[in-house]
Amino acid sequence: MKKYYLILILFLSNGADAQTVSKTGTTAAQFLKLGIGSRALAIGGAFTAIANDASALYWNPAGLSNIKQNQILLDHYDWILDVDLDFIGIVIPLKQIGTIGIALNYLHMGEMEVTTTHQPEGTNEKFSSSSYSGQISYSNNLTDRFSTGVTLKYIQENIYNSSAKGIAIDLGTLYQTQIPGLTMGMSISNYGSKMKMGGRDLLIQAEIDPTMESDPNNINANFSTDKYDLPLLFRFGLAWTKNISKSIHTTFALDALHPNDNTESINLGSELTYKDFIFLRGGWKNLFQRDSEEGLTLGIGIILKFGPGKYLFDYTYSDFGLLGSPQKISIGLNF
Repeated sequence: MKKYYLILILFLSNGADAQTVSKTGTTAAQFLKLGIGSRALAIGGAFTAIANDASALYWNPAGLSNIKQNQILLDHYDWILDVDLDFIGIVIPLKQIGTIGIALNYLHMGEMEVTTTHQPEGTNEKFSSSSYSGQISYSNNLTDRFSTGVTLKYIQENIYNSSAKGIAIDLGTLYQTQIPGLTMGMSISNYGSKMKMGGRDLLIQAEIDPTMESDPNNINANFSTDKYDLPLLFRFGLAWTKNISKSIHTTFALDALHPNDNTESINLGSELTYKDFIFLRGGWKNLFQRDSEEGLTLGIGIILKFGPGKYLFDYTYSDFGLLGSPQKISIGLNF
């Protein structure tokens, strides 16, 4: 356990002066940084050491091993500037073998008018842009206190007739300490190949020599595009749960984040639970991150029981400053 404390101390001591350049906007597949699950986002994204529902597919795959029932999570994020993010995840415990999960994450927006230098008012054509990832995850308990998890994902981004593709893995661990109610978690997300845009939109006619008068004067060519890294992210989290009474308990959580395309930051959050029925949540996202528009997060959740199943309904409000207030809705089923 001393190793976990040492990692956190080193992270915080280096975070103040580790990066003089934020590297914002230097990686591909930015949609992979948009959090999944209204519950997790409502506590500021401080979910690495909690990760006890189907949204662990995103935050920390090691948490899947603590799920004892089949779970389905449907997630809709009404993000900024008419951009929407939809997610579906399924988790299936396999008893002694471990736990598996599959998920699809899809970011999309409305169609836009095609314009050119010759037709700046539009060509009467439409184009769209989208990004998606599909993944399969596996988790298992190595001891009664320690679990690990891994995710393999396929990533693709599309705009008009061009696309970029990539493969990545996520790794996670979760440790229940001997201190009552205290858990620690770590995860590495989006470690994988670089992405490069290609497609027929990059086909052009290039002149061999403008001074030549004989045909053929042009040849078919391709615009050359750069390769970009995926948004690699290391998370270290702590979570502490305390029973206030027989019917009320609360959880406090903290995540320290080290991305490859921004400055370090901290997420904080808390969840108050009444009779495992009503949940009140609040948090703060991207604390200490340079020029961040994100901040306050608030949410509420409810669990309803019908027969052998449980239905989960969660809502989250986020403050994005000048960019508005995105809202997220999640519906879950345990059976």
